[in-house]
Amino acid sequence: MNIEIKKSIKPINYENAISFLEKRLKDIIDKKSNELIWLLEHHDVFTGGKTYNQGDILDKSIEVIQTNRGGKITYHGPGQLVCYFVLDLKNRKKDIRQFIKIIEKTIIETLDYFSINVFADNKNIGIWYKDKDEIKKVAAIGLRISKWIVYHGFSININNSLNKYKKIIPCGIADRGITNLKLIKDQNYENLKNVLIDKFIINLEN
Repeated sequence: MNIEIKKSIKPINYENAISFLEKRLKDIIDKKSNELIWLLEHHDVFTGGKTYNQGDILDKSIEVIQTNRGGKITYHGPGQLVCYFVLDLKNRKKDIRQFIKIIEKTIIETLDYFSINVFADNKNIGIWYKDKDEIKKVAAIGLRISKWIVYHGFSININNSLNKYKKIIPCGIADRGITNLKLIKDQNYENLKNVLIDKFIINLEN
């Protein structure tokens, strides 16, 4: 499986990242490039997927970048790990639901490595943590498919500020909260990227 693994150290501008993904998508369609998994952080940015609406914006002063991924509105910023990819499902099962399960399994297994118990929810996409009686999102997923090539990706909240989420209704879900790994369990997460890549590759191959 020829997948390029790309890890960016400095924060990447959101629009530049999406342009890079779009270029890689075209190159894969034209059989000019390998598939891609790309780990990075973004500068502070709010992005709206194809189904978001103005009612999801609580602070009307913020700028929201419209994007072509699925889903509603979310926030990216420092302390949050973003995993983008451009992967050809023609080389695997042409089944987007099965692919989402691969992502969910990857995140769940990665966080289990750090002794954090999280779960997927069939009604609300993403990965969730039960904090006493409250369910909070710790990872978000947003995808787009073109000619059976899936791209965009998912994000995991590690030690990012949660105050920005107060400006929006994250992913259009008003009755659930947001958390990050540091709040759940204060430990060293430096190895999370490597664990995530290993789990993702194994799950893609199975």
